Amino acid sequence: MTTYRIPFNKPHATGKELEYIQQAIDKGQLSGNGFYTKKCQEWLQQNIGCHKAFLTHSGTAALEMAAMLLDLKPGDEVIMPSFTFVTTASAFVLRGAVPVFVDIRPDTLNIDESKIEAAITERTRAIVPVHYAGIGCDMDAIMRIAEKHKLIVVEDAAHCVHAAYKSRQLGSIGHLAALSFHETKNIIAGEAGALLINDKSFADRAAIVWEKGTNRAEFYMGLADKYTWKDIGSSFLPSEMVAAFLWAQMEQARQITDRRLVLWNRYHALLADLEKRGLIVRPTIPEHSTPNAHLYYFLVSSPEIRSQLLKYMNEKGVLAVFHYVPLHQSPAGRRYGRCHEVLQNTDKLSEQLVRIPLFVDLTEDEQDLVLELIESFFKEQKLVAKTETAQAISG
Repeated sequence: MTTYRIPFNKPHATGKELEYIQQAIDKGQLSGNGFYTKKCQEWLQQNIGCHKAFLTHSGTAALEMAAMLLDLKPGDEVIMPSFTFVTTASAFVLRGAVPVFVDIRPDTLNIDESKIEAAITERTRAIVPVHYAGIGCDMDAIMRIAEKHKLIVVEDAAHCVHAAYKSRQLGSIGHLAALSFHETKNIIAGEAGALLINDKSFADRAAIVWEKGTNRAEFYMGLADKYTWKDIGSSFLPSEMVAAFLWAQMEQARQITDRRLVLWNRYHALLADLEKRGLIVRPTIPEHSTPNAHLYYFLVSSPEIRSQLLKYMNEKGVLAVFHYVPLHQSPAGRRYGRCHEVLQNTDKLSEQLVRIPLFVDLTEDEQDLVLELIESFFKEQKLVAKTETAQAISG
């Protein structure tokens, strides 16, 4: 395994994680839905503004819960971008639904809201906007379309703690939303997630699905005289030790976000010259969006340049990476989903995207090295181009 001087990501610990895990052990309940689970769920409800939050063992589990709540039937359709993580689609495929892929916008790489309505058929049941890099989709337009066609909106807000759309926290706008606390996210627990309920009509059933399809919550509150199986569900709860780790992160969520924003803004400012010279395209932040600095990416002019740049940086000890291979290009995507039309932006931009290291403990010196390597790569590219041109003329 290659060891990099600067990794792409380094999980950040606040310093309280082990203390809280020990407290969870001392309390004598290690299974989920204990003291720390409740604290985390209350934090989400207060800070995101959702009606109800259910902590899960992953963002994938949160999406799978959402899919269960939709009562999808085989052949039902769910509209989403192809430029996303696999479980955005697989959560719904598990219920027999067909992902219908639409193109993304070239500025934010989010689902193109202007293409959604044309993809709706009589089988459409839901829209799943993915807020890429913590930048909000045009949720006003998406919610209008959903209301007009009586569709459910499930926000894939995996990147989005402390990110907002028009002053509303991402994850609080759709009927349902999924968060991730994977170690690559801003607020982490190793592996964890949360399902957020904004439409109150889903809340009671979500509690049953969350508890393996049982009425366990009602039973322990004295609202039912029997603990029994009532609905579909699964084992979605994380352990109390995971929740304890997550609580230490939530306590520092604002400080973590602020530090990431400092690093993000520094990248953005220092890469402006490369953009002016036409060598890269930096991220676009719409006026309606309050970002959380989940990741920093830029676009280069071609897949070939992207491959060369990644190789150059990785050989010099800095791990820069690309991102999603579009789902419609994958074997499972072709088998289980379909494209509404040619996904021109998705196909092109996914092959031009470069992500560079961004994590809380990244130093300015390390950041300077990342920037120096990007600059030196393009200088070398220019020299090679000049040499090749001279050779072609002389030949």
